Amino acid sequence: MSEWHVVWVPDPWRWGMLPMEGVLGVQDLPKAVARIGLRPGDPVYIRPDGMVDRDFLDFVRSEVFRNLERESKRNYGTDYRPLLTFLSSRGLSWREATPQDLADYRHWRCDAPENPERISGTKWNREAAAFTKLFRWGKVHPLPVDVSRREDRAADSVSARVSWLTPRTWNLWLDIGLRGHTGAGVAAPGWESRTEIRNTSFVQLLLSSGLRRQEGGCLLIFELPTQRLRHGRYLHGRVSGALTRSKSTRTYYASVDAVGQVDAYVQSERAWAVRRAQENGTYDRLPMMRLVTKVTHGLKPRIEWVDAHGVVGGHELDRLDWRERQWLFLEGPDGPEPAWLWLTEQGLPMAPDRWNGVFRGANQRCEEVLLTEEERKIKREFRLSEVRAKAPYATPHSARHSMALYMLVLLNELFESRYGLTKKDRRDFALLFGDPWWLVKVLLGHVDVETTKRHYLAPVSHLQLESILAAAETTDEGQDVEDLDDVFARLARETAGIQDIDALIGGAA
Repeated sequence: MSEWHVVWVPDPWRWGMLPMEGVLGVQDLPKAVARIGLRPGDPVYIRPDGMVDRDFLDFVRSEVFRNLERESKRNYGTDYRPLLTFLSSRGLSWREATPQDLADYRHWRCDAPENPERISGTKWNREAAAFTKLFRWGKVHPLPVDVSRREDRAADSVSARVSWLTPRTWNLWLDIGLRGHTGAGVAAPGWESRTEIRNTSFVQLLLSSGLRRQEGGCLLIFELPTQRLRHGRYLHGRVSGALTRSKSTRTYYASVDAVGQVDAYVQSERAWAVRRAQENGTYDRLPMMRLVTKVTHGLKPRIEWVDAHGVVGGHELDRLDWRERQWLFLEGPDGPEPAWLWLTEQGLPMAPDRWNGVFRGANQRCEEVLLTEEERKIKREFRLSEVRAKAPYATPHSARHSMALYMLVLLNELFESRYGLTKKDRRDFALLFGDPWWLVKVLLGHVDVETTKRHYLAPVSHLQLESILAAAETTDEGQDVEDLDDVFARLARETAGIQDIDALIGGAA
């Protein structure tokens, strides 16, 4: 047997009940793991002989790996295991790997017809980055793979999997997937969801703001935007740098309606979950709790707290990562309650990755309602395009993509003088605020406008949206005949990858 295995160091509150006599002679396993320098989320690799690989343990504890984000650790840690297994099947350690070994491995992973689970070019590039980091740390020479070399990168890599739904298609997805409606638009008999308001308000917030899953999913209750813009349709708030990919704090905008739905969740489902947890003593049993005593404002907001042992602490709010945020509590009318906005039914902070399950469940329900039994038997990736188009499919990042598309179309409407702007007005507007691409880049928090074009909006860049929008007829008074829904419907017909309700209704008919 040459199979390697990986286990992950759990968070302090997720160790579960450990035997009183210890584990393999270790009396306090969590303390022993922390003592050797392992942190929650770190991988531990088990060799085929059942022993922990000490060499790889040193790599995990090194500065090279330790400074990665936890999600990157999870991704890289998962990527290493099949490579280690492959090398072991050849009787090699990873330090003995050669460029030919990695070339053979790449062929197996990406191209070999006998491999039933081949990966894409994008996935290979991520793996190549992980391997490069490992081999450089281990001073393996020559480098078996180097992601900076063109020949070691996949030519068929795509920057992102763009998934767009038009606004009315999102409404259909919400109604069927999260509100339990039937295809006729009425509530299904027996439908019951104790988290419906939470789930729908989260999606609406992401759709309105363009926040990433982690950015929106890790908000604290006092970070909800409250300051309205001049015309009152949008509010703006701050997303902490520790939650963003660029590690830079930025302003985000959300509609009044979206924030109002979140407020409704806070007053209803969330309050019920908190009260139930308090009655059950859930918070009293937590291994870590920091009761917030003060939150300052200004350019660098600071949060201060006292823990269960009376130890006083504090930190800049923008530098608290999502795990530390889960430990923050506020003193409520009936006792401590989480400062974390989104809670589980048990009243505990909902980890960001759990939103994937919510979206997955909504997608499955859309398929159950809108597809036939025979169509559902075929895996999504193998379905014909006309079958896939009959049921909307969304991920948390689809909301961000869709928000970008919506804003691009809306801004192009503005630039095409749909609101009475003269050429001079449009030129002045562009000089002051930039073109639509630049404005969407600011809303998404990208550093470079080319990132916006390449990662999110490239599939429609060739369509020259300006000319498409200009084709819409107007009256002599300059009033629009074609509204935004019609524009989106036309884009969906002429562009691959945009889901619109017209296609869904046509497929269902």
